[in-house]
Amino acid sequence: MENEKNPNVDEKLNAAEETNVKEKPKKTLKAINPMLFLVVILLLVAVLSYVLPAGSYDRVYDEATERDLVDPDSYHSVDRNPTTVFGLLMSVTLGMQNAAYIIFFLLIIGGMFAILNGTGAINTGMANVVRAMKGKELLMIPVCMIVFGCGSAFCANFEEFLAFVPLVLACCLSMGFDSLTAVGIIFCAAASGYAGAITNAFTTGVAQGIAGLPLFSGTGLRVAVFIVLLTVSICYVMWHAHKVKKNPESSSTYEIDRKTAENVALDTENVQKLTGRQKLVLVVFILGIAFTVWGIVKKGFYIDELAAIFLAIGIIGGLVGGLKPSEICDHFEKGCANMLFPCIMIGLANAVVLLLTEANIMDPIIHFLSGLLNGTSSTVAAGGMFVVQDLFNVLVPSGSGQAAITMPIMAPLADMLGLTRQTAVLAFQMGDAFTNVMAPTGGEILAALAMCGGVSFKKWAKYLLPLFVIWWIVAFIFLAIAVHIGYGPF
Repeated sequence: MENEKNPNVDEKLNAAEETNVKEKPKKTLKAINPMLFLVVILLLVAVLSYVLPAGSYDRVYDEATERDLVDPDSYHSVDRNPTTVFGLLMSVTLGMQNAAYIIFFLLIIGGMFAILNGTGAINTGMANVVRAMKGKELLMIPVCMIVFGCGSAFCANFEEFLAFVPLVLACCLSMGFDSLTAVGIIFCAAASGYAGAITNAFTTGVAQGIAGLPLFSGTGLRVAVFIVLLTVSICYVMWHAHKVKKNPESSSTYEIDRKTAENVALDTENVQKLTGRQKLVLVVFILGIAFTVWGIVKKGFYIDELAAIFLAIGIIGGLVGGLKPSEICDHFEKGCANMLFPCIMIGLANAVVLLLTEANIMDPIIHFLSGLLNGTSSTVAAGGMFVVQDLFNVLVPSGSGQAAITMPIMAPLADMLGLTRQTAVLAFQMGDAFTNVMAPTGGEILAALAMCGGVSFKKWAKYLLPLFVIWWIVAFIFLAIAVHIGYGPF
């Protein structure tokens, strides 16, 4: 007699097999460290130093702008200077040294915020604000973006905004938005401000000085550029935030944000009232920021002066908040540690620029790109100048540095193509802005994403791409207007 199969046994075996399958841990891809992006770019530049032809423009010191400017008619071939392995390694420390003024500034800002956080004033204050805005959370976005946008348009703020990433992130996650919204609030506004560059001394100011234009002339059209771009950016960020709030799982950063929120989200259900000391801390902070804005606008304060102000805010805020001197030092140290990664990213980005310059392949790239514009119509040439500047900004994220390299070429090229030099400056300032937040070589965006729990650059690029296309369309429209009206004075 054959043994018959027991159906109950089979069912149990099948159930056990299904359980085992379910219990097997799923393999998940580990997020790539953002630092690797810049390392790959460094290696690519090192390889290109053996491939691209070397060339150089002569530099002439200009007393009016106090800068070494490019002689547009002096391009010539030079001997290759390919990057060695030792030179590649040295570029990292040299890049850190070149960016030392920004790095130490960020360390001081990080330390200052950590001291204020140590008093409890920042988190408690934000929690009260978030709770007060319950049901109208979206209103926070235009308010914050107008502030950040104006800081860039009038005062040339950009790297400084990294210090505000933890604060905006905490508010966004507490309000039901995602980390992409937090980065968008800050850096989409900053890009709009840099594109408008109404009184940005480091882009418009330097570029107009090189082109021989009156300082900050042509303000009317730049104000219009800023307003349109900022409005478009606000609408885009609000649309994304509204979508995420309705369906949190629709966000590509949903899982990352859940983990991040455990550490940074504000407790809006058990909000404590601000103590007298905490109110004094916030007063010190607000007065310090107001003094900073006044100093930038009226006295021309820059990194060193701003670092001193933020250091004073931290020390005074800590003392009025009831912290002991040793506690202030402890919090300052922790704050500096939190800013270490962003500082490394900025140093690596500067190393890329250093390698391009040392290998004599920076000038050939700009020479090739500017040569593409010869023989085109005025409107096409204006758009082409913008594209060239936007692409070149990937290599040289510094606005003033890019102006010193490209404007001595673009200004006379504009004369030959029948464009006003003011139009060339407009193309430069918009081209200097957009890739600041789309390309990883600037370092700031990768640093901001890392501060948001390690959001990948791919997720950010996918989020930003539709807005980036809209920015380009707006730029082309305004450049066409500039050509049509003969945007001047010349």
